[in-house]
Amino acid sequence: MVIKNKKLIVGSWINTASPVAAEIMSAAGFDFLVVDAEHSAVDISQAQSLFQAIKAGNPNCTTIIRLPGNQYSETKRYLDAGAMGVLVPLVNTMEEAEEVVRSVKYPPLGERGVGFGRSHGYGFQFDEYMSRANDDIFICIQIEHIRGVENLDKILSVKGIDAVFIGPYDLTASMGITAQFNHPKYLSTLNHILTKCKEFGVFAGIHVVQPDPQSVNDRVKEGFSMIGYSLDITMLGQSCRDGLALIKKDL
Repeated sequence: MVIKNKKLIVGSWINTASPVAAEIMSAAGFDFLVVDAEHSAVDISQAQSLFQAIKAGNPNCTTIIRLPGNQYSETKRYLDAGAMGVLVPLVNTMEEAEEVVRSVKYPPLGERGVGFGRSHGYGFQFDEYMSRANDDIFICIQIEHIRGVENLDKILSVKGIDAVFIGPYDLTASMGITAQFNHPKYLSTLNHILTKCKEFGVFAGIHVVQPDPQSVNDRVKEGFSMIGYSLDITMLGQSCRDGLALIKKDL
């Protein structure tokens, strides 16, 4: 199922570059999994292996790449490798949003180059992929600087944007209130972003970094419709620490 047709989507993050972890997480039933090429050591070759593992675990799990930046040459390679969505960091202007769409969409909606890759079944599913790629590929931009908030109306006026994903740490840092997530200025900004996402009919996304289901439910009640539920390294580390703490307590 194409995730943009759902009202609420819940996914997670992959930072380990482990195909085993990716396959296990996909089989758990997440709507999407984000392969992080911005804040991890994952390269394009590793990303392709992770996309394969995700689809092996659950063919309906959408593969999303968190791009290192907003570069046409990189974006098209990750898409050809099997990404069915992009998460683009630090989009601050309408022109930067237009560059995302230009890189992702095939003509006439964009300028993505045409070639064979894993996405096209290495050429054997070329016609099928080309007929649906412009409709199916999920475009999510990150708003993680106050400049992006100030330009949000213009950014969301760019046709083809499916979601906005807030980067809380970078956003608060740009506001001079780093990691002060209860600060009135930050809370007001969140409400503004939520309102604009609803106005333009796009998903409002946020990352719940700690594996806390109650926090996810709280974000949904606030109006968020795209949730990143923790990440592989955090869930693994937290599970190990919690288990060891209980073992040592009993001993």
